[in-house]
Amino acid sequence: MMSMKTIAFLQDASSCFPVLLLISSLTLASSPYFSLALSDSETAFIARRQLLSLPEGGKLPDDYESHVKLKFTFENPRLRRAYIALQAWKSAVHSDPLKTTHSWEGPNVCDYKGVFCAHALDDRKLIVVAGIDINHADIAGYLPVELGLLTDLALFHINTNRFCGIIPKSFSELTILHELDVSNNRFVGPFPEVVISLPALKFLDLRYNNFEGELPSALFEKDLDALFLNNNRFVSIIPETFGSSPASVIVVANNKLSGCIPKSIGKMFNTLNEIVLQNNNLTGCLPVEMGMLGNVTVLDISSNSFSGVLGKTFKGLGKVEELNVANNMLTGFASDDICRLPSLKNFTFSSNYFNGEAESCQPSKRRDCVFDDVSNCIPDRPKQKSAKECHPVLSRPVECSQSMCGGGSPQPRPKPQVPKQKPLKPKPPKEEESPVTRERPPPLKLPPPVVKPPKPVSKPSKQEESPVTRERSPPPKLPPPVIKPPTPVPKQEESPITRERSPPVIKPPPPVEKPPKQEESPVTRERSPPPKLPPPVVKPPTPPVHSPPPPPVHSPPPPVHSPPPPVHSPPPLSPPSAPIVSKPPPKKEVILPPTIGFQYSSPPPPKFPGY
Repeated sequence: MMSMKTIAFLQDASSCFPVLLLISSLTLASSPYFSLALSDSETAFIARRQLLSLPEGGKLPDDYESHVKLKFTFENPRLRRAYIALQAWKSAVHSDPLKTTHSWEGPNVCDYKGVFCAHALDDRKLIVVAGIDINHADIAGYLPVELGLLTDLALFHINTNRFCGIIPKSFSELTILHELDVSNNRFVGPFPEVVISLPALKFLDLRYNNFEGELPSALFEKDLDALFLNNNRFVSIIPETFGSSPASVIVVANNKLSGCIPKSIGKMFNTLNEIVLQNNNLTGCLPVEMGMLGNVTVLDISSNSFSGVLGKTFKGLGKVEELNVANNMLTGFASDDICRLPSLKNFTFSSNYFNGEAESCQPSKRRDCVFDDVSNCIPDRPKQKSAKECHPVLSRPVECSQSMCGGGSPQPRPKPQVPKQKPLKPKPPKEEESPVTRERPPPLKLPPPVVKPPKPVSKPSKQEESPVTRERSPPPKLPPPVIKPPTPVPKQEESPITRERSPPVIKPPPPVEKPPKQEESPVTRERSPPPKLPPPVVKPPTPPVHSPPPPPVHSPPPPVHSPPPPVHSPPPLSPPSAPIVSKPPPKKEVILPPTIGFQYSSPPPPKFPGY
């Protein structure tokens, strides 16, 4: 049996000799660096317990503590709330091998191990729980929702334990929390966005957990001083807001982040001291803005898939001490400007495709700096890649100026928008005016020759329209002047389209006014027949419906468009009101007017395709 002094000595020494010292299981269990791993089934059990304990919405009701009956009295209500929270947390513990929570008994919460009290910031007369630090306690359990009652908490450190589940939403009540360290636990789920709502938070450490999913862009707009996200399962790109972060230290290594380093990184030149992007799936060229990080002392982008060259702007890293770009696909020349940086202590550019280096970059040239150039394509240097390995990459150099990363990617984007503005259809209106006027004059010139052939043509093809003309044509006086010239409507295909657009055409009336002067006699003739044939009169009024603005549109009979527009314009003076309302709808249903509308057919086609 070991003496107590020996056991105590071994406990202290176990941090330095955990493998060399063979001690009893009791001694190991009492060591502050010994951890009992949780099985997957235990982890699932603890997470299930937490989910069952969460209230609806994940938060406690405002008057929750008032419904909790306690047999103790407390110095002030805030200590009473702290007692409720800590007792709920103790109940959520699954395993406590170091017996950290065994002292959490009684109303004097300031005596609990790992709990620290101080004067309240808003009332110096009150003593409150201001901090919790149980790092390396090896406690297994979950975080209960009651921890939201610790509203005076400024520091919450629980790293290197075995807490599972999620960070409850009730943490949003910790409005003066300054430091949150939950690293090296078993937390799961998406990024805990509740931490973004903490207004006073400056230090956030989520390392070594199982968080996954995307990084919210709002995270980098938060006023943090240190951000540790490494060794999780985040899979998103780095948000464009990355450069808005005022943090001095950002570590996102050992995740599955992809895409480029945002150009906005150049905005961090005044605040950023350390940035570690190691071991992700980042690609593309390095943005030239990285050379603006004049206050950076540690820059590690190793073990990604970056390509291109180290730009000349990298000579602006005047304070960098550790520069690691190893295990990428970088090419080009390791320049003297980089290797002679005044503060440089370690420059590792191994396992790339550099095909040359300045003499100052060779490992044997400087004693105050370590250089590592192995596994590149540098001639006359030892431990380089073979020509077979180098050729595929060096024969196809990457042009970073044309790359989506590190080049002018944002500039080409606006260009495709220019063609979209072109199809604004400025031309269709112009086409409408010219065709309308052109089509009307020709029928005036060709009425006599067309008069005879159109009749047979209109009957077979426009059987529906022929009756319309017949009703108006019965007076033998009208056929030569107006009715037959429109028959040369060869563009019947476009007419259906014109109907819908013809109404908006208001310019046709002027040309219509000129022909009526020559056809004054037919106008009077047409007026006389309608009274005799009341049924046909009903149909002609329909053309007038469109005659005021676009007579040709609804004057289905071909004659209506060229000469009739004027002819009907006068008659509809009295009946237009009634026919206008009743007949437009039927004409929309009747698709016969297409032939008549051919005169406006040319303009509508341009509009129709535009839709």
